Amino acid sequence: MKTEWSGCFDADRQEEGILGRLAHFVPEFDFVQIGALLFLIGTGLLFIYSTGAQVGGNHAASFFFRQLRWIGAGGILWLFCSLIDYRKIQYRILAVLFYLVTIVLLILVFFIGVKVYGATRWLSIAPLGMRLQPSEFSKLALVMVLSAMFASPMFQVNRFPCLLLGGATVALPFLLIVREPDLGSALILVPIFLSILFTAGLKWRYILLAAVAVCILGGAAVLNEAMQFRPMLKEYQRDRIRVFLNPELDRTDTGYNSYQARLAVGSGGLTGKGIGEGTQNTLGFLPQTVSNNDFIFSVIAEEVGFLGCLLLIAAYLALFYSIIRTAFLTTDPFGRYLAVGIGSIIFTHCFINIGMSIGLAPVTGLSLPFVSYGGSFMLTGLAGCGLLQSVYRFRNSR
Repeated sequence: MKTEWSGCFDADRQEEGILGRLAHFVPEFDFVQIGALLFLIGTGLLFIYSTGAQVGGNHAASFFFRQLRWIGAGGILWLFCSLIDYRKIQYRILAVLFYLVTIVLLILVFFIGVKVYGATRWLSIAPLGMRLQPSEFSKLALVMVLSAMFASPMFQVNRFPCLLLGGATVALPFLLIVREPDLGSALILVPIFLSILFTAGLKWRYILLAAVAVCILGGAAVLNEAMQFRPMLKEYQRDRIRVFLNPELDRTDTGYNSYQARLAVGSGGLTGKGIGEGTQNTLGFLPQTVSNNDFIFSVIAEEVGFLGCLLLIAAYLALFYSIIRTAFLTTDPFGRYLAVGIGSIIFTHCFINIGMSIGLAPVTGLSLPFVSYGGSFMLTGLAGCGLLQSVYRFRNSR
């Protein structure tokens, strides 16, 4: 017989059930990754606002709120990818469809793309007032499709037809991106492929043969460019390489941004000049067109110094630790390849972007993950990290 108290007890049990499910669900997440992402995204917003405020006008608010929109959209993607069970077969099929869609978008760039600073790399989404860069999406699409291929029982990494098919899968977006031209983004596809091959168990004799082939082909390519037989690089790309090899060659034109970026890093000292007090950007030596994206690390180094940069790098190390841990803990090859491929994207971007700012890499226009201003990589990076969360959550399941 029900009493007036029975409803209260049912409500209590229902509440305990919800709380119990939440208590079981929340610990499944990798909070090392979440903490690192929040720190990096927060740092990016702070310095994007700072660089805009130094220029004056409404730049600070416009860049800040546009970046917030991208972060919001990326956050939704992160949550969606975190909650799915990546192991289900439909997501492997989705990986192939995503890859094909990015190929179509890369082709559309040549017909309806928007030209910015001499390169046609973007598609304009007029109703949203946004531009998308398909080459950024192709990186994650390539990771997903290669992971699905090499995780298939029918796909043997040490069989030549399988290697050839994997190479062709990389070559198609690579050639399309080079044609834009965007050599920096295209080259990111190579470490993605190599890292997944290595993780899939490619035999050492093939690795050594590939290394020899790369040395021979690379040497031939360098000789071809130096002797100008049939040069493949654009003139501005050759100029960037010359300036990288000889930083004093052209401080007023091709090497100007790189030189000012190094000055900014060096002038920051141990603790920096203070947030919003960097003179390289304030006085216009480091242009606004690059200070909040390609060379944002230089702005950070000038304003918070060596100690601030150490803190930023520590956040990236925490993120890499999270990725590597996920790759080692998962028992599923598909999840392991996803983790390694996504990690190679983030690591290569970090290495080249920071290297550009301190003179250890030529200028290629690659963003600093989750810190630089820009939406396409923010969407790609957060979606990739969401997939990593899914791999982590189901690491011990079959």
